[in-house]
Amino acid sequence: MALRLLLDKLSFYLDPKEVSRVERAYLFAEKCHEGQMRQSGDAYISHPLAVAHILADMHMDHESLMAAMLHDVIEDTGVTKAQISRRFGRPVADLVDGVSKLSEIEFQSKAEQQAESFQKMTLAMSRDIRVVLVKLADRLHNMRTLGVLSPAKRRRIARETLEIYAPIAQRLGINDIRLELEDLGFAAMYPLRHRRLREAMKAAKKNRKEIVTEVHQAIEIRLEKESVNATVKSREKHLWSIYRKMREKKRAFREIMDVFAFRLIVNSVDDCYRVLGMMHNIFKPVPGEFKDYIAIPKANGYQSLHTVLVGMHGVLIEVQIRTNEMEAMASYGIAAHWEYKTGKQTADVNQRRATRWIQGLLDMQKEAGDSLEFLEHVKADLFPDEVYVFTPKGRIIELPTGATPIDFAYAVHTGIGNSCIACRVNGQLTPLSKPLESGQMVEIISDHEAQPNPNWLNFVVSAKARSAIRHYLKNQQHDESVDLGKRLLDQSLNRLGTSYKQLKKSQIKRLLKEASAPTFEFILQQIGLGNRVPFAVANLLVPVEQRKLSEDSKKSTLPVVIDPSNGLLLQYARCCHPIPGDPILGYVSPGKGLVIHRETCRNLLEIRKNTEKCMPLSWSSSVRREFPVELKVEITPERGFIAALASRVTQADATIEKISVDEKDVYTSIVDLVLTVRDRVHLADILRRARSLTNVRRIYRVKN
Repeated sequence: MALRLLLDKLSFYLDPKEVSRVERAYLFAEKCHEGQMRQSGDAYISHPLAVAHILADMHMDHESLMAAMLHDVIEDTGVTKAQISRRFGRPVADLVDGVSKLSEIEFQSKAEQQAESFQKMTLAMSRDIRVVLVKLADRLHNMRTLGVLSPAKRRRIARETLEIYAPIAQRLGINDIRLELEDLGFAAMYPLRHRRLREAMKAAKKNRKEIVTEVHQAIEIRLEKESVNATVKSREKHLWSIYRKMREKKRAFREIMDVFAFRLIVNSVDDCYRVLGMMHNIFKPVPGEFKDYIAIPKANGYQSLHTVLVGMHGVLIEVQIRTNEMEAMASYGIAAHWEYKTGKQTADVNQRRATRWIQGLLDMQKEAGDSLEFLEHVKADLFPDEVYVFTPKGRIIELPTGATPIDFAYAVHTGIGNSCIACRVNGQLTPLSKPLESGQMVEIISDHEAQPNPNWLNFVVSAKARSAIRHYLKNQQHDESVDLGKRLLDQSLNRLGTSYKQLKKSQIKRLLKEASAPTFEFILQQIGLGNRVPFAVANLLVPVEQRKLSEDSKKSTLPVVIDPSNGLLLQYARCCHPIPGDPILGYVSPGKGLVIHRETCRNLLEIRKNTEKCMPLSWSSSVRREFPVELKVEITPERGFIAALASRVTQADATIEKISVDEKDVYTSIVDLVLTVRDRVHLADILRRARSLTNVRRIYRVKN
């Protein structure tokens, strides 16, 4: 009976030959699963049949439906992929194999296993997007029949559905499946909250009925008057979206339910804009709430006009206006690609968008350090509220809400992001951390010698930017720490009468064996990161009998020259803020590399005793950057004294990073300043200018 219903459903949009092939796949699956039962007590074949019904509602092609029938055959019976290929063709076998691999994704409580599994899913999606559509249908039927499982297993599967599968359905534009997955997931995850909200919704419906009818009639009367053929639907708010808004925006149920939602479905794009004008004539539009997703579709291909109006009695009315084709796209998303076999232009664009997103996932996967980092990026990417901005050539770039020019640069090309130094928004120079707004034109200024700043990770929001910055910094840190490790090891080898360049392969082989290390480069990196003592490594490399400990070699500790451009992994101590011109010492700190202190820094008192970790340094004459320095100013308070002090500092071409004022007594205030300066000469000029103010009693640099 269930099979007959399916075949009748398929005959509306598939050729008889294709329907026959789907039936053949069913009969084969029924034979393979004979005797197997589900936990609910139903025959196992009922599950593949239900999955096929879901795909038939989406008007999927016959190969997807055959894969739905056969998706558990490889995993649960003795049938191989080769056998399916011979019987039903290579495309169907590939789909079944892809879905079978995804079926192995039983997400455990361990985050690593969940992340590894998701990587498998991404690869399967990249080969054929239909794999994930079959998997979503499979997941939907499993969620519908979740009641037979234990509460713990129900919650685990529900969390996985809400975190991964529902967002994927949203990203691919399959709204109908997404909404049902969210509702079923919410009911299984938080049964009590779901029941309470559902009851509150029922009660609210009775109170709202009169207003909904009134608004509905007003819209229909106007459309009829203007001779526009349109379908008017009042939209139900879904429990999961209500719950999320209440939790995230800390709003009461009543506040969310105060908004009434309607959808108008018309025949053409021209009608969409005509009807929009009519709606703005009937009810007053709310400023800033109009969104045109027809001219600029969402990343998943969704198109519609959105507006918010103030209706009778002051109620807010959300209105969506779209064509029949847009409505199908909103319901089935990427799946609509297989439905619109005639004018395929819109569907093809939608398919390309999905493919582009999946390609982006693959790029992120290559750059991520591990599967956990990859899943973290993807989860961020699965919840986008888009901002649409333009390149100088008019290309539209889709970004998540809150995206900055850095996110934009990486969206255009990773190389542009890595070399970005500034940007213009609508022709004006704008800070790289300022969030972008829809409709802006963004131009990136780049320099091939520039490199990503670690501080960018504090404000970028797109997964691609975050992934690319981390990837670059990781590689850069590796190269820098290896270089520092070479220098530190060479210094220790000098004390033993040899040098890095004189090392032989036999010495390095012996070292790797004794240190149980994979490569010599790994040991150098560990030295540079401060995780290995260079003198201990030198002792392993040079046996006692080979050492030439002359007096000269004991004293030969030439200072390492510090230049931020020479590839050393450097950190500047925040306790004493060293600047070029200061006498300095370096301390190798685990995980940080070489930390630079002023020689007079009190924090070096204990460290100085460990000669293996403490080393003399000198500044390179080519250092060209700004360094923070902390000053204290004792000042007689009078009107405008902060402005006068700030003016003197900026006249000396310095930037104030931080400023605070404390009262010492009635006659004296203490101003704490953090400035950025080039070197000691620049600092001396600032001090001289500040001292010339009549109300400055004393100004000095903070040592620690």
